[in-house]
Amino acid sequence: MLSLLCASVSLAHADPVEWKELNVSATAYNSVPWQTTAKKPAIAAWGDELKPGMRAIAVSRDLIEQGLTHGARVKIEGMPGVYVVRDKMNRRWRKKIDIYMGKDVAAAREFGIQHDIRISWAEPDS
Repeated sequence: MLSLLCASVSLAHADPVEWKELNVSATAYNSVPWQTTAKKPAIAAWGDELKPGMRAIAVSRDLIEQGLTHGARVKIEGMPGVYVVRDKMNRRWRKKIDIYMGKDVAAAREFGIQHDIRISWAEPDS
């Protein structure tokens, strides 16, 4: 019984997920026509439907090339929970994430631009 308990405790502490760290700039966006597309403002670049309350982010294309791709899980310094990469940004952006804030334009504006934010990310679940 004791060996079984010890085995389960050691397994509980083993984190099979490899979290990589990176510093980025961060902004926020909303699913409103003037920020995305007029016809389908809630449809992300990979086809995901964004809904208020989702913890989703868009990433710059250079981060996608580094492996921070669709479905990757992301922890953002100073923000609760884990976010999922659901969208990609215009090619002009570099080393940047855009945090989805539903239709709360005021919250996105208040967030503004944050520089040198530490994120931890893990590959998408298989």
